[in-house]
Amino acid sequence: MIKTLVKLAVAAFIANAAWRVGSEYITQFKFKDAVREAAIYGGRTDADLRQRVEALAAQFDIPLDDDAFQIERVEGHIVVHGAYDKPIEFIPGHPYTWHFEWSADSDVVRGRPGLRAPTGDTDSR
Repeated sequence: MIKTLVKLAVAAFIANAAWRVGSEYITQFKFKDAVREAAIYGGRTDADLRQRVEALAAQFDIPLDDDAFQIERVEGHIVVHGAYDKPIEFIPGHPYTWHFEWSADSDVVRGRPGLRAPTGDTDSR
């Protein structure tokens, strides 16, 4: 009987930890996707994009300071990357700080984010 209770407690602990870590990774993925969309559609200036990224971090409950991410405009791309630490409670009342790194890359063509260069033959006959 006690053996079964111990096994159930261990299984519950593992399920709880997997749920909490998995939920945070899903949130981080959604945040990264939202940052990429912000860079594509709303990244006219670095200041505008920085404000949007900070608003998205607040929306997704991500502890992101102003100096915790960088915006780089590389030929043909806007790259936003950064890192943050978030406490995750594997055991209720005992948080563990988990480190997340992220990067969002969006295409830019001819100064307009989100448009890709035409491919193939452009000759219309």
